[in-house]
Amino acid sequence: MNNAVPDLPSALRPLWLDLLIAVAPVVLASVIGSAATVPQIPGWYAGLVKPPFNPPNWIFAPVWTTLFAMMAYAVFRIRRQPLQAQWALVAYHVQLALNLLWSCVFFGLNSPLGGMVVILPLLAMIFATVAAFGRIDRVSSLLLWPYAAWVSFATLLNLSIWWLNR
Repeated sequence: MNNAVPDLPSALRPLWLDLLIAVAPVVLASVIGSAATVPQIPGWYAGLVKPPFNPPNWIFAPVWTTLFAMMAYAVFRIRRQPLQAQWALVAYHVQLALNLLWSCVFFGLNSPLGGMVVILPLLAMIFATVAAFGRIDRVSSLLLWPYAAWVSFATLLNLSIWWLNR
């Protein structure tokens, strides 16, 4: 079954509309995720035992800003393709929701174990999104690989923090 459908209106849609539709969910996830994360850094997170490979706190903001920008550009490119697979856009938005949920669970609920429960399906959905995007637009797929790598590292970090603080 071919789930790719012609999106004739994309040729007629203004560029700014697809840009807004691509950027707004990423900004929303970033703002809400930061609201759950930032207040926990000086207190709860600072008090956790962390592995020696834990990056300094200052690195997270520029890395996430770059990754979110790459994600938004990737989904913008997908939206501008003449053929869109709805599964690709669903996978993208599910992984984005899981990304936000991870911040809320790990930091907001102060739960490294809960973070593990969320980050594993998040990682799976990122790889599903990379594959789905790859069938539509190779550049969009490539734009998500740094994100997949970072969340793979974050999974190891999350597991290590849980293990060291259980």
